[in-house]
Amino acid sequence: MTDSNTNDLIQQLRSENDLLRGELEETNQGVLALYAELDTQAEQLRQASDLKSRFLSYMSHEFRTPLGSIRSITRLLSDELDGPLSPEQHKQVLFISGAASELSDMVDDLLDLAKIEAGRITISPAWFDMFDLFAALRGMFRPIVDANAVDLIFEEPHDMPRLFTDDKKLAQILRNFISNALKFTQNGEVRISACAEGDGEVRFAVTDTGIGIPEDMHGNLFEDFVQIDTPLQKRLRGTGLGLSLCKRFAELLGGRVGVESKPGLGSTFYVVIPVAISTERTDGA
Repeated sequence: MTDSNTNDLIQQLRSENDLLRGELEETNQGVLALYAELDTQAEQLRQASDLKSRFLSYMSHEFRTPLGSIRSITRLLSDELDGPLSPEQHKQVLFISGAASELSDMVDDLLDLAKIEAGRITISPAWFDMFDLFAALRGMFRPIVDANAVDLIFEEPHDMPRLFTDDKKLAQILRNFISNALKFTQNGEVRISACAEGDGEVRFAVTDTGIGIPEDMHGNLFEDFVQIDTPLQKRLRGTGLGLSLCKRFAELLGGRVGVESKPGLGSTFYVVIPVAISTERTDGA
């Protein structure tokens, strides 16, 4: 090959290299611009999430005062401190009191959601006995069970260890499971049980003889604002946050939730948590 041909080849390679370098620089600029756009969108999403959490927290607090006033007034009316009420008036006051209680529960759900999303939920573990937990839940639901045709059965947790976790968060999970079971069970029973699960875990289950849930809905049940589309659900009010909060609380306790259900055969909602929550998880909560 002559020197002229060699020089031509070198020049051609240099031109191709310069062209490739230009394309790479253009690509790099595009990637940098894309990263900048993604960062901007991520910041906007973070700000939107913060605003939503602050709005939920603010509105939840603002609702608490008038709700407290309504519930206090209904108690005064029911006690007939300002004079006797007719049977129809008692019925109306009871309706107002029930509606205020339902709205208060919704507000509490929204406030819990806002606290979780803002990272302001704290875990306070302590040693406690499952008998005490079941006894407290039994007493809480006794007035509701006495007023309907469903049996609420707590299986005695024999040979079960004491737990080191946040008993209030665990009780809130089980309260949501039991409340849902009672809502969707018109006849039969709701049964609460606890058993060992795997190595160092406990499984709490709430099993009912209610309407059941189609399998294709199981995957979405624990998402925010999801409700079962049934005629019975349409007569019941709620935020659709109860099961979502159960999932989030379980994760804070180092556990998990799940469901087993078939239409017409009832449902089992369960939560599995460690016997003892790790100190690292409580420190980071």
